Amino acid sequence: MKAWSPTIGFGNGPKYLAIVEALARDVRGGVLAEGARLPPQRVLAKQLHVDLTTVTRAFNEARRVGLIDATVGRGSFVRRSARPSAGLRQPYPPASVDFSMNMPPQPPEARLAERMQAGLAALAGSPGFLDRLHYQDSAGVLSDRAAAAEWLGRRLGPVPVQRIVVAGGAQTALAAILAVALKPGDSLCVPALTYPGLRMAAERRGVRLVAVAGDADGVIPEAFRECCQRAGPRALYLVPTLDNPTTATLPARRREQIVEVARSHGVAIIEDDAYGALPLDAPAPIAALAGDITWHIATLSKCVSPSLRIAFVAAPGTGEAVRLSAELRTISMMAPPLAAALASHWLAQGELDEIVSAIRTENGLRQAIAREAFAGLSVQSQSSGHHLWLTLPEAWQRAGLGAHARQLGVSVIASDAFAVGPAPEAIRVSLGAAPDRETLRYGLSLLAMLLTQPPGSISTVV
Repeated sequence: MKAWSPTIGFGNGPKYLAIVEALARDVRGGVLAEGARLPPQRVLAKQLHVDLTTVTRAFNEARRVGLIDATVGRGSFVRRSARPSAGLRQPYPPASVDFSMNMPPQPPEARLAERMQAGLAALAGSPGFLDRLHYQDSAGVLSDRAAAAEWLGRRLGPVPVQRIVVAGGAQTALAAILAVALKPGDSLCVPALTYPGLRMAAERRGVRLVAVAGDADGVIPEAFRECCQRAGPRALYLVPTLDNPTTATLPARRREQIVEVARSHGVAIIEDDAYGALPLDAPAPIAALAGDITWHIATLSKCVSPSLRIAFVAAPGTGEAVRLSAELRTISMMAPPLAAALASHWLAQGELDEIVSAIRTENGLRQAIAREAFAGLSVQSQSSGHHLWLTLPEAWQRAGLGAHARQLGVSVIASDAFAVGPAPEAIRVSLGAAPDRETLRYGLSLLAMLLTQPPGSISTVV
């Protein structure tokens, strides 16, 4: 049969939907028979003069509505009993754009759905798979801990597997570490703007947070020293690379100075390295400088997918790993066994690196769109991350901006969620939840429009 070669007139709507509608039209008209093989996505993208991502999204939508079937390694085929009328039309412009949830984008190049399907199929056919359906050691099975040790070792240096614990996500790991390392009433030094999940875990534990001043490069070592002298903290919490929310990355020398202060005052360090795998040029983690006093957490939720609730923890020592494992057993029993197995499989096959690379590239493209949209505004960002920190123009206040943004169907997170003390007039804008760059560009244009207008004139704009 002759390869499908549609003629598509792209109008004002999304290009991917135009491709889906052409496919449905040709199925209805008999141009494409049931079981017909579709051209490879790259071939079709070149033929239609569109991005590969547009065709990939079109094929994903066609599969969602029952038009085609796709199998890794075989290609895409018109589905038997295809239903070309089923829900093709999506609202555009979109009804809402979410800039509040800080998750990695899911670009087609990452092939997450296909990799998950193929990975789980490979695991199901492997020896010992049924053991994965049983209860597991609360520290993680030895093979998963070994895979984590090898992956973490690329940046931390050699880490004994006895110090590695596999947890069901960074939030679970943080709660368990606080329970092991601090008692109710203890002080924990944190950046003045810090991760809300840490704030919630500390509050539940009865731990007192003490803000440490920072600048564009992150926590200031002298401010940390002053905090140690004044508050006598048990630990310091940091997101040293692509900080959430400010995007700051601590320079190498500043990391060394923080370690010096921590050692001199007997303070442990909790290093939340959620984004550490994304930049190619990030300084060495703090755990590489002072592994004996550092709890290092590396989650896959922020560099792969939030659906993969797996975090690897490098504890300061074997005893701390044992105590952490016991605490995790109390909190969550164990990490999700199939998710941990899939992560180990991807690590062994090199697929996790490919996924992270695709997300890193997509982040760069999305940050470029944001730079264009917010030209002239005060923004802190880094190209490999999927969020930015925006200081509001002088005329705006964060509460008023949030209300106007919601009217336009745009959600952002104001600084109040992060502030330990007075909150600045700023917002975090997360770029990963938008399903594609087209939606991202649309949502950012709405937000930029608000920010470049005086608040008193917005009623007519809205």
